[in-house]
Amino acid sequence: MSGSSTDRGAGRRDGRGRSGGSRPASEERISPARLVAFEVLEAVRDDEAYANLLLPSRIRRAGLDRADAAFATELTYGTLRMQGYYDEVVAIAAGRPTSAIDRAVLDVLRLGTHQLLATRVPTHAAVYEQVALARRVAPKAAGFANAVLRTISRSSAEAWRELVAEGAKGEDDRLARLESHPRWIVRALRTALAHEGRGDELTRLLEADNASPRVNLAVLPGLGVEVSGIPGLESDRYSPIGAVADDPIGAAEASSGRIRVQDEGSQLAALALTRAAPVRAGERWLDLCAGPGGKTAVLAAEARTSGAVLTANEMVPARAELVRKALAGVPTSVDVHVGDGRELHLDALGAPDGFDRILLDAPCTGLGALRRRPEARWRKSPSDVADLTRLQGELFDAAVRALAPGGILAYVTCSPHTAETHGSLAAALERWEGLVDQLDTHAVVQGLSRHPLDLAGDAETVQLWPHRHGTDAMFIALVRRIEADATDAPDAAR
Repeated sequence: MSGSSTDRGAGRRDGRGRSGGSRPASEERISPARLVAFEVLEAVRDDEAYANLLLPSRIRRAGLDRADAAFATELTYGTLRMQGYYDEVVAIAAGRPTSAIDRAVLDVLRLGTHQLLATRVPTHAAVYEQVALARRVAPKAAGFANAVLRTISRSSAEAWRELVAEGAKGEDDRLARLESHPRWIVRALRTALAHEGRGDELTRLLEADNASPRVNLAVLPGLGVEVSGIPGLESDRYSPIGAVADDPIGAAEASSGRIRVQDEGSQLAALALTRAAPVRAGERWLDLCAGPGGKTAVLAAEARTSGAVLTANEMVPARAELVRKALAGVPTSVDVHVGDGRELHLDALGAPDGFDRILLDAPCTGLGALRRRPEARWRKSPSDVADLTRLQGELFDAAVRALAPGGILAYVTCSPHTAETHGSLAAALERWEGLVDQLDTHAVVQGLSRHPLDLAGDAETVQLWPHRHGTDAMFIALVRRIEADATDAPDAAR
């Protein structure tokens, strides 16, 4: 492993609990994959880094081969997904709460617990390597780490589940402990499923959140790329532009931006807007909250083939730059504006008479993508929901004002939390009563899907699920602006 990959998680601990310095040559060699995984966990913990963005760069920097890269990925994501459960195991084995354990040592123990209980790594290798890592980051804690990991290794994975479950206070707490979700998220997901009359699917959903998702690809339409023409590429189950591949990352990197890594649910959300009704040449479309640009690229390709004009808006300059990069593979012009989506200036956006179609991929808790961004479950709290639903309402109002008469709005969240889905939508429809109506979103999404989707709930909204559809838990609702004067429209969400 090159020296550059040891800038985090190597050497002695400093007074702030951070690691630094280079390791002495006499120290035990620790596998590069484990070091990379530890470094990513440390950055997620200390810097609120996103594992999906940081891990690939750390793998490249460490020069890991395919096998070590796969191992580092399994260690990182497996540990992050099951962090809550592993903390319960560590607390029992250590005889103390995890809050009393040094943060870096706790990450070492989490990684070790994952290897011991969820992988085929030999027990002696897992214990030896993690104790060596503990000695690297906190020399005085090596004996403690050794004792805890050996205690964990003496019982089977099934026995540990029974021990963890014994301390639960009620069913939600039991599921939270065993399936590694905060209790408030378990309750929120239970409520969302119950809204569809599918409350008995909760355990399956939580298990799906903890399973490694397959990598989906979006083959951008109208750019001369056909799934059948690329070896190893096969059509996905639902999205008409979706694909899976033996080497999805390689296929995307070799396509000059015409093939993108993108969840099927995100593809269906974008296509629901573009294919909700026949497109008239010259239509103006807006992606209101465009960053990081995955759905924007799909909209741009669809606009190019149908003669529409797309504009993108993003509040954060860095995310706006990501949108521009995402559009690099689509040979069409898309203006990317930086601005608050709640304060749209239609003249400046090139649509003085309003937009014919608007995608509002609203900021949300992201509870629908916990498979892909597992650290999000440990960063969100119930208090976030109130602020987000207020923002969602304000953005919805801005979007409706920006619609031309007869224009269509797609309200989308990557969260099944009912406050962010049906709650935000119902409040907005009440504010705009008589000026907007809902479309049959079920019919639209079923009409564009390759195979029938198992959809529940009302026809005006679609809720996708990881356990039922193999997608992120995307919520989609299509709304049409009635041809009426909006001068009496509400000033803001209440």
